[in-house]
Amino acid sequence: MEVVFVLHHVRSDDEYGDNAKLIGVYRTASAAEAATKRLGGQPGFADHPSGWQIGRYDLDQDHWIEGFGFVEPDE
Repeated sequence: MEVVFVLHHVRSDDEYGDNAKLIGVYRTASAAEAATKRLGGQPGFADHPSGWQIGRYDLDQDHWIEGFGFVEPDE
């Protein structure tokens, strides 16, 4: 099975909740790790060094199969 490694940077704040950025898609976990080292000193990333997330994904597979719902805002 072919796989890729997806790198996100996620930070949480009180105003917006989770703020996730897709950084890139890599052939190996070590390539994704190397990207965190290259980019870790950039503005924003440097302020949230624990925000890196690497996910392993099998190609040609469905990864979100539950659907989704809506939350009604409080009045």
